[in-house]
Amino acid sequence: MPAVVPFETTAQLFRNLAGHFDGHRRTAVSFMERRTREWTPISWEELNAQVETVAAFLYDEGIRPGDRVAILSENRPEWAITDMATQLLGAVNVSLYTSLPSSQVAYILKDSGASILVVSTGIQLKKAEEVFDECTALRSVVTMSELRKDHPEYVRSWDQALASGESRLDETRSRIHELADAVKPDDLSALIYTSGTTGFPKGVMLTHRNFCSNVEAALKRVPFGPGDHHLSFLPLCHSFERTAGYMCVLACGARITYAQSVDTVARDLPDVRPTVLISVPRLFEKVYNTILRSVEDGPVIRKRIFDWSVKAGARHTRAEQNGGAGPILRAKRKVADRLVFDKLHRKLGGNLRFAVSGGAALPKAVGEFFSAAGVTIIEGYGLTETSPVLTVNPIERPRYGMVGHVLPGVSIAIQDVQTGEIRGELSGEDYPTGLSTVEGEIIARGPNIMLGYWNNESSTRESIDESGWYHTGDVGRFDEGYLVITDRIKHMIVSKGGKNIYPGPIEETFKTETVIEQIMVVGEGREFLTALVVPSEEAAKSLAAGGDDPLGSEALHETLARVFRTYSKGAAAHEKIRDFRIVRDPFTVDNGMMTPTMKLRRRAIESMYADVIESMYAGVV
Repeated sequence: MPAVVPFETTAQLFRNLAGHFDGHRRTAVSFMERRTREWTPISWEELNAQVETVAAFLYDEGIRPGDRVAILSENRPEWAITDMATQLLGAVNVSLYTSLPSSQVAYILKDSGASILVVSTGIQLKKAEEVFDECTALRSVVTMSELRKDHPEYVRSWDQALASGESRLDETRSRIHELADAVKPDDLSALIYTSGTTGFPKGVMLTHRNFCSNVEAALKRVPFGPGDHHLSFLPLCHSFERTAGYMCVLACGARITYAQSVDTVARDLPDVRPTVLISVPRLFEKVYNTILRSVEDGPVIRKRIFDWSVKAGARHTRAEQNGGAGPILRAKRKVADRLVFDKLHRKLGGNLRFAVSGGAALPKAVGEFFSAAGVTIIEGYGLTETSPVLTVNPIERPRYGMVGHVLPGVSIAIQDVQTGEIRGELSGEDYPTGLSTVEGEIIARGPNIMLGYWNNESSTRESIDESGWYHTGDVGRFDEGYLVITDRIKHMIVSKGGKNIYPGPIEETFKTETVIEQIMVVGEGREFLTALVVPSEEAAKSLAAGGDDPLGSEALHETLARVFRTYSKGAAAHEKIRDFRIVRDPFTVDNGMMTPTMKLRRRAIESMYADVIESMYAGVV
């Protein structure tokens, strides 16, 4: 569905939306008021007033076109208000993950040359105060949290910033509007720092054209509408949520409610009752594995009812996609809903039209289960450097295990990794198509491709070739016009026997095993593959039956061994997993084993568990 207003820049989008909804008292965003514990709406009129007030504050602080304003905050209205105020001034948003340690916060602030930092909680304020002196361009810090003690003079509360902006608004409003009107599509809108699995993060330079073209193209394929309601919980500093869950939702006139936190999503869903759910696969995987675990632990009759319901739901879905289900299938569907699926729908709020998954691969089994349950998940694919969406599955005919068709205005090609030969190219205007190709690197070009990396010409030249193709580093192929992702080129394992093995697809096969929480396949330069496994704590306790050490129980070890034996029976010789070790501590952002976007830091894990890995190859000649 198209946007409700025309726009070429983010500043223009916000001003046109505010004008469109002026006087309607229509809710733009909602949040949980911590004092009253009630969901509180903010109308477009109120939102516009706060954005202009913060813009007046920033202007009075010396922020001008091209200056950088950093945000270190969870998702909340103040994030959107700060961002839109920044966009109105022609300045640049630099948003940071709240999980980053002080050292990485300092690196990004220094690299970007941010002038002002807006933080949320006392924890984030502490980081700001720790690094302020080494960030020479930083002039002031604004905190959304209540000030409870003496702070340096450069710290101001959010209320103080609003009061300051309010006092200057009448004098600066016309100048703010002039600056907003002067923003050009090719001006820089945001610096989004890639989390990176190795090395220092790189600042991805994204323009207004990058974002706006991607929003307009995505809305041609994803049916957001003015009546929709989105629960926002993925970090807004991630390009997926920023484009899909923020700009797309606002552009089509829909409503955003900010979850209380990532940890409260399960509680917030029944309260908010969203019509669309934008998430990474982990949420869907957890729901699926929880359901599967309850079925496996229950009586035989429950498993039979569950299996029958999933089959009935899948047949009904296929029939609907191919002209419509008949009365018998519709009746079976109603029975399946009543027996199994209604509980799932209630947990998701009971009002969901569809869900969108991105940021990582959605396991095929998970997508097919939700489809059978009557929840269509639209999987897409993209990267920070592509603003981010490159492809998306059609809602009327998604193919799970694939990431859909190329967006309008975008071109994608498959390039031979060795020769550089382009084996197949599709643009969004070719949709749909029957093209199939062999495997190679996925390369892309279009108006959504980044300008380059901030202060890093060499990395920019490595990523974008002379023909304007951005090299994603991902391996994939087209299958009947649907893009299929294999893995990252840099993740490829070369065995001692010279076999090229991508660990991603192998690890994906275990994401629906209820006993496995996390897994990393190992084998670079080795005779065979092995795995490090973080077991599901709940499954481990169940198997240990009250033992003192669930993770050390023989029952857990035997269950995992059986899982790997079953997998290896059907795997190619060089992809069989010959041994494994249980890892007691989960891979997390805090311990440095995962990036803020929840990707494994493989080198860090291999280094941490070098001795454990060596033990799996002991005695091998």
